[in-house]
Amino acid sequence: MLRRAGIGDVVVLERADDVGGTWRDNTYPGCACDVPSALYSFSFAPNPAWGRLYATQPEIQAYAQRVAREHGVTEHVVTGADVLDARWDDEAQRWRIATTKGDWTARAIISATGPWSEPVLPQVPGLDTFAGTVFHSSRWNHDHDLDGARVAVIGTGASAVQFVPKIQPRVERMNVFQRTAQWVLPKLDRNVTALEQALYRRAPLTQRALREGMYYTFELAGFAERNPRAIGGFQRIAHRHLRRSVQDPALRTALTPDHTLGCKRILFSNEWYRALTRPNVELVPHAVTEVRPGGVVSADGVERAADTLILGTGFTITELPIAARVRGREGHTLDDVWDGSPTGYLGTVVSGFPNLFMVLGPNVGNGHTSATVLIELQVQFAIDTLKRMERDGLASADVRPAVQQAFNEEVQRRLRGTVWNAGGCRSYYLDRNGRNSTIFPGSTLELRRRMRFEPRDYSLVTSPAAGSLATAGGRDPL
Repeated sequence: MLRRAGIGDVVVLERADDVGGTWRDNTYPGCACDVPSALYSFSFAPNPAWGRLYATQPEIQAYAQRVAREHGVTEHVVTGADVLDARWDDEAQRWRIATTKGDWTARAIISATGPWSEPVLPQVPGLDTFAGTVFHSSRWNHDHDLDGARVAVIGTGASAVQFVPKIQPRVERMNVFQRTAQWVLPKLDRNVTALEQALYRRAPLTQRALREGMYYTFELAGFAERNPRAIGGFQRIAHRHLRRSVQDPALRTALTPDHTLGCKRILFSNEWYRALTRPNVELVPHAVTEVRPGGVVSADGVERAADTLILGTGFTITELPIAARVRGREGHTLDDVWDGSPTGYLGTVVSGFPNLFMVLGPNVGNGHTSATVLIELQVQFAIDTLKRMERDGLASADVRPAVQQAFNEEVQRRLRGTVWNAGGCRSYYLDRNGRNSTIFPGSTLELRRRMRFEPRDYSLVTSPAAGSLATAGGRDPL
């Protein structure tokens, strides 16, 4: 998108050895998307070869690699470049960036580090004393043989719902520790037929029409999340799915959430409930209180033996590690400024950090549609801003504190009655201060309308020597 807009002096600093982000790192059995493949792809790069309605991790990783290669992104990527420090130089009107692969200066930064990149490790006493093998689902140990293993799984979120059914037939015994029951909807998944793939290749407009249809359908689901009374229909479907899948009344009771559907991330699976009914699986409806060398102790006081411990405990969604490495105009890091509650304007820019654009930043997320939709909106917003700066000879643009404050007051006011805030649960949408710093309370259609660069909303610095954003060569890229 940057290249097409004429912004050619770009470097992509990637700490890993390949592109793909969370789809590169998460390779656990059963890893797949819970948004339909046609929508979970960039609008400018449709993929007629998706093998399933909901793509699997290998497919998505291959798609990311292909898009990067075919659209000329790979020539801009520096792999193994972990950003150690990025600080704004107000005198030079530049960002100065230190990485493990050298230093750069840049007119602007787009931070696309993602909220699903750093795993959360539970703070459980004795975890370091476990005598067996321990790993997080996002760092799956493929060298560890699960055949005949006695496995303890901590967590019942999106990852566990996918990997537990896949490993259940292999293990001798598996205890799944559930702190909070989750709502699970059936997943309307199937193989994409060869005929469908041929149609998408020969008539690309059909796949684009499918993508658009899915987009607006999911926007209706988003309306239900913003209006808890309207989500009752989805909750009844989830109830029916549970009743049909689990016959044991005690197990069904343990799996029935006490919060409104949508309060936490909605899960999709046709296999999860069935796996929990197998003879070698026990659902433990209690939090873990202690890990011992030979097993795991839950809140009911029972120790259950295990030789393998798999942590399905999620990611640091509201505690982004990059925030400790980015310093703004006053020398403070994003971590310092946020103090546990990330804030910004339109989820993309942050006051005090000129020419910094965040992808999937504070209060831009939702619980109903594809991340790629948001990514494209935000990148286009960054492009529009940078092109306007180039046209007007601006060295920097920094959103005004009052504009950002007004936006966040509006967001928090509109969130009050939504299922995310009033659904009766504690989710990763809420930060450590109890504030919802993840969700935007409107539709992506509203976001599309509002993501426009308005000069009056920014403190602008003019510099006749600012130069072109499209300049090639040197070490002063975007």
